[in-house]
Amino acid sequence: MKEKLLTPPNICTMLRIVGTVGLLLIRPLTLPFYLLYTFCGITDVLDGTIARATNSTSEFGARLDSISDLIFYAVMIVKFFPILLEVLPVWMWYCIGDIVHNDLEVERLRLRGLKTIEHEQFARLQHCRVLFRAHGEPPVSYEIAQKNEVEVIDASCPVVLNLQKRIRKAYEQTREQGGQVVIYGKRGHAEVVGLVGQTNGEALVIENPEDIRQIDFSRPVILFSQTTKSLEGFQAIAALLKEKGGAQVVVNDTICRKVANRIPQLREFAQKHDVVIFVSGEKSSNGKQLFATCCEVNPRTYLVQRAEDVKPEMLENAQSVGISGATSTPAWVMEEIRHKIELQ
Repeated sequence: MKEKLLTPPNICTMLRIVGTVGLLLIRPLTLPFYLLYTFCGITDVLDGTIARATNSTSEFGARLDSISDLIFYAVMIVKFFPILLEVLPVWMWYCIGDIVHNDLEVERLRLRGLKTIEHEQFARLQHCRVLFRAHGEPPVSYEIAQKNEVEVIDASCPVVLNLQKRIRKAYEQTREQGGQVVIYGKRGHAEVVGLVGQTNGEALVIENPEDIRQIDFSRPVILFSQTTKSLEGFQAIAALLKEKGGAQVVVNDTICRKVANRIPQLREFAQKHDVVIFVSGEKSSNGKQLFATCCEVNPRTYLVQRAEDVKPEMLENAQSVGISGATSTPAWVMEEIRHKIELQ
């Protein structure tokens, strides 16, 4: 049976592509830009919602959605990254933690004057600019900034900010009934610190099935997840909690699909090439996850951080080489590696 192309979800995705291309024609940080950006966001939510509600998902729709996401990322980089470089003054900005989990990019920005600090140093700063990175910050960071007259440049990911609001709302609605907010994530990870902060530090963080023993299943349990965790891992934890707590457990799937949706595509990509060079910083959580995905289907997958890490023996007898990377891997690093491979 021939697949229908002009379904309501696909039309929404096509409109998003048109809107995204339109963003290239509008000056950023203006009202028309924000309106068109909002339109793109609404259509992004609508296509998936309609597809699930009408059971009209399709292979073409999934591919079209992936293409739309890539176009959107490219446009955002083209529009905003030059602005960041232009406005970033020497010695004037601080960032709580590495701005991205990539040492090369952190060093490049350090040379432009972006100083990485920890929360202890941040609490002592006054009358300066501080960048809040994509992972988000707990409420106390905003309180400190206001108290010390620190100008916050908030680059928190909108997906993370929305998750913070959901966790805070769940915490406030259930604490009188003894509800427990549980977060599946990595202890100490910047995003998880911000999420736990929404509950005054009371949320339980679980990393593996062994951690479930700290949950009291005689009380309501509300499960959330760090956005960059694996979907399979979250589903396994959710199933265990449901098995033990039954109706007392409310599961909220808060995995970011921008990462999760890459996994099947990355498996297909890794199978196509003799060798895969995966570019990622050592600190990147999604980099570790995506690298492991490549290794599952292609044993000749190598993890590198920079062009110098690519050795001739990695490419021996390879007719095709695929290059991929983590979400935080800068395009300029990927290009340097591609150039080195082409010269060998």
